[in-house]
Amino acid sequence: MRSTQTLPPRPAPAVTPIPARHPLRGRHHVIAPALRIGDLPAAAVFAAARRRGPIARDTIATVTGLSIATVNRQVTALLEAGLLRERADLAVAGAIGRPRVPVEVNHEPFLTLGVHIGARTTSIVATDLLGRVLDAVETPTPGGPQSAALTVLAASARRYLSRWHKRRALWVGVAVGGIVDGRAGHVDHQRLGWTQAPVGAVLAESLGLPVSVSAHVDAMAGAELLLGVRPPAASSLYVYARETVGYALVIDGRVHTPGTGPGTIAHLPAHSELLGGTGRLESTVSDEAVLAAARGHGVLPAAAPAVGMAPLISAARQGNETARELLTERGRVLGESVALLRDLLNPDDLVVGGQAFTEYAEGLAAAEAAFTARSTLPPRELRVTAFGNRVQEAGAGVVSLGGLYADPLGALRRAQRSLAVS
Repeated sequence: MRSTQTLPPRPAPAVTPIPARHPLRGRHHVIAPALRIGDLPAAAVFAAARRRGPIARDTIATVTGLSIATVNRQVTALLEAGLLRERADLAVAGAIGRPRVPVEVNHEPFLTLGVHIGARTTSIVATDLLGRVLDAVETPTPGGPQSAALTVLAASARRYLSRWHKRRALWVGVAVGGIVDGRAGHVDHQRLGWTQAPVGAVLAESLGLPVSVSAHVDAMAGAELLLGVRPPAASSLYVYARETVGYALVIDGRVHTPGTGPGTIAHLPAHSELLGGTGRLESTVSDEAVLAAARGHGVLPAAAPAVGMAPLISAARQGNETARELLTERGRVLGESVALLRDLLNPDDLVVGGQAFTEYAEGLAAAEAAFTARSTLPPRELRVTAFGNRVQEAGAGVVSLGGLYADPLGALRRAQRSLAVS
C-alpha cells in the first residue's frame, strides 16, 4: 500500500563527511543511468512479464519475437535469480509440460530506492520491480556546504531504507537538476551551490548499493518511456516546468543524453507584462517568478514565506481574479514555448509534465490553447504526463529501475557485488 509522508526538518547529524570517492567502491557502485528499452533477451522477457504477467512462455515468444528455446533459457535464468516466479495455480488445464505454466515478476521480495533532489524539497521513494511506488517521504533539501548537505541526504536515505526489513534493496536512483555527469555520479547545481558534488559516490558509500544519477527531466522522460501507459513513439519531446524549466528527447527507445549534459530552454525568449521577468522563459514562468509577481500585484503578502504555489492556487480558486490571471498567463507563456519547441523538433509524440502544467487546470487549458494557436505544424495533442503531480517520484523511481529493466541479470549481479564489498 502506498503512502506519502512528510518528514520534518532534521538537524545535520554529527557525521564525518563521506569522502568524494572510494577507490574500490566508486568502480562498483556508481553506474551510468539506463533510460532505454533493453535489447537483451533477458530484458525482453522480463518486460513481457512485467507488462503482461502472469504470462505463458509461448506467449512471451510471440510478443517478443524470440524463439521458444531462447525464452525458456531466459525464463529459467530469471527464475533461478528470483526475479520471476511461476504461477502453477494458473497453468492451463490439460496442458502438458512446463512451458504452459505462466510466470510473473517476483516483485514482493525486492525494492529500489529513488531520490529526487529538488531546489527546495527532496523526495525519497520506495518502488517495486513493477514500477509501482510503495511509499514516499519528503524532506527539505539541505542547504549549506555541499559536503555537509550530501552527508545529511545520505543519512536520510539510510534511515528510510532501514524501515524496509522484509524487502531486499537492489539499486538507488537519483534524479536532480543542474548538470549531471551520469558516469561519475557528479552534479553541478547552481541553485544549491554544488560543484562536482559526488552524489553517486556518497550515496553508494552510505547505502552499499549501486547508484545511478540522472538529470531530473531526463528521468521524467524515462518514466514515460519505461513506465508510461502508451507504446513508445519513434521520437518524443518531454517538456517540464515547475521550479525550473527543461526538456528531454526520446529517440528510438532511448532518452537522448548528451555527453556534456542536457540542453537548456531556460533562456528561450518569453514576454509577459503581467508576470514580468527578464524576457526569458524560466525567469518568467518558474514558481519563484510567478510568486514574485503575485507579491508584486498584492495577491500575496510582500513578506510571504516560501511555501510553494499552494497559497496562490488557493487564492485563484477562491475567486481572486488577479491570482487567476497570473496562473492563466503562466499557462499561455508555457504553451507558446512548447509550440516553438515542437515546431523546431517536430517529434512524433509530445508530453508535458511538472506542477506548472498539472496543479491548476485552468492554466493547463490556457497552455493547450496557446500551443494550438502558436504551432504552425498540423494539429497535435498536448499530452500531459501520466504521473500527474507525482512525476518527480516517477522520475527518481525509473532511474533506480532502469539498470534492472535494461539488463535484469546483470543488474542483480551488480547488486550482489555491491553487497559483497560493503
